Amino acid sequence: MNKFHGTGVALVTPFNADGTVDYDGLRRLINHLIDGKVEYLVSLGTTGEASTLNKDEKKKIWEFTAEVNNSRLPLVAGIGGNDTVEVIDSIRTFEANGYDAILSASPYYNKPTQEGIYQHYKAISESSPLALLLYNVPGRTASNVSPETTCRLAADCKNIIGTKEASGNFDQFNQIMRDKPADFMLISGDDPVAMPMISLGAVGVISVIGNALPGQLSDMIRLSLKGDYAAALPQHLKLIEFTRMMFAEGNPAGVKAALKHLGVCDDYVRLPLVTVSEGLRKAIITETNKITA
Repeated sequence: MNKFHGTGVALVTPFNADGTVDYDGLRRLINHLIDGKVEYLVSLGTTGEASTLNKDEKKKIWEFTAEVNNSRLPLVAGIGGNDTVEVIDSIRTFEANGYDAILSASPYYNKPTQEGIYQHYKAISESSPLALLLYNVPGRTASNVSPETTCRLAADCKNIIGTKEASGNFDQFNQIMRDKPADFMLISGDDPVAMPMISLGAVGVISVIGNALPGQLSDMIRLSLKGDYAAALPQHLKLIEFTRMMFAEGNPAGVKAALKHLGVCDDYVRLPLVTVSEGLRKAIITETNKITA
């Protein structure tokens, strides 16, 4: 599945001032990322504010994204939740035309055991017409998908092809790399550690900052995947402060502020999220100008 090597971007969902989806902004964003030469797109992950979109909005966004993309890049749809039956139903009714895989976050709030997480994903895999990517993000779900569970799923469910790892735990990354099947992909779910994760064997990143800086980020990721860390390191370091700002007051408020400055889309978010403070906005503008100069 080399189509998921390199830079994937978790698309933001642009909104209008009245809270409706800004489809013109979404079109500009998709073309901005394709022009920036990223490798694939992820629609309606955490960064897309999927938790505040209803079923009809999600359906229309997925269809619109596939239409605008027009098979130019591989597409991944974010479909997850804490009700296994509902997730399975969402996947079964998903119009998969134009999509290559599904990214599914581990169940949140319920805090299942490792066996519960295993059975959740196994049930999803048996119902999915597309390949699956696991998504481990303990900071949001309040539970961790252990390396043992990850590798067990990788061995037992042939359509589970990789994991987006956002645990920040390098001991966990090491264990996954040591014990996983050879063709199972470890993908960074955190922009700041994408380069060091690639040095361990990760195949790339699913990024937030790539929404705003697709060219700069994907260049660094490609250099890392080639093993040219001497060239990649300065680019990695150049992005550190920008990345910190993107998450200083929550995702995707930070990256939407950068996108507004770049003229791609506005920075409206849906409650309970709010836009960034004016102080952070000014700092983001200054840092964006510095990087893109």
